[in-house]
Amino acid sequence: MRFTKQALAAAVAAFAAGSISTGAAEAAKKVNYLLPAPGFLPAFAPWQLAKHKGYYAAEGLEVTFQTSKGGVDVAKQVGVGNAPIGGGIGDTPLLVRPNGIEVRSVALLGGGSLVQLVARADRGIEKVEDLKGKKITVLSYQDTTFYASQGILASRGLSRNDVDIQAAGPQGVWKLFVEGKVDAMMGVPDWIGIAFGAKVKMKIFNARDYFPSMAQAILASDEMIKKDPQLIRSLVGATLKGLRDLMKDPAAAAKDYVKAVPRWAKSEAAMAGTFRLYNTYTWPGQKVLGAMDEKQLSQLQDFYLKAGFIKKATPVADLYTNQFVQ
Repeated sequence: MRFTKQALAAAVAAFAAGSISTGAAEAAKKVNYLLPAPGFLPAFAPWQLAKHKGYYAAEGLEVTFQTSKGGVDVAKQVGVGNAPIGGGIGDTPLLVRPNGIEVRSVALLGGGSLVQLVARADRGIEKVEDLKGKKITVLSYQDTTFYASQGILASRGLSRNDVDIQAAGPQGVWKLFVEGKVDAMMGVPDWIGIAFGAKVKMKIFNARDYFPSMAQAILASDEMIKKDPQLIRSLVGATLKGLRDLMKDPAAAAKDYVKAVPRWAKSEAAMAGTFRLYNTYTWPGQKVLGAMDEKQLSQLQDFYLKAGFIKKATPVADLYTNQFVQ
């Protein structure tokens, strides 16, 4: 009789647990998260780890990543309400707000730059000034890689006319560099990692030594921030947990990452190497992880205005908020 009662109690407990679990799953809020490029790229490891390790789920969220056509397009989609949140670069709001797209950065994923200037070691480029007359690849002429190249050149008295800048697309940027068809590239750690894997000897110029270029950012509209601040806070907090894991131990994070993104299952070592590059050039440098540096953002806007990339300035306070990272 005792066994029967125990069995019955266990069954009731199991049923209750199952009901709670099912209820929690049904209650999960579905969220479409726009990324500026395919989500399988290592650049989006913080997001993929946050999903794989259940950080979004712990916030009661079921996140689906969708791919857009670059950070500016993400900003446009988020701005008109087609998605509650998305990804871009820290400079994206200052590019789109003058056009009436009311989005801002709600978290900046690192105190460094996403993009670095990388020169082939066999081209005699020891300093930025040596780029005169050289060929450099960028993603496109409407992309942060191009804007950062202009900032770096300007810091040493050079202009676009002093070099041959080629918009080569997401594969051409690194492929032309690896093949030796250009002298330098404006590269993200993903592409630098590919060049390392190809045994290319190179010199990396840290963009932040020359220009206030920024890391990736999480973008939300003014309307969504007002309408559902808890959703933004949950998404930001979970993503930053993924970033912390990567910063703390890139090798361990790589093990989880290749499980989250199976296409990299045989590239664990390469992913760990790429994450170490991010940990050197992009992610460190913030007193509060995720916080925007207003002075840096202001300097960047001043350059964009002077260079003609934007036609008018926006009050810097309208370009970001740190309320979700404090």
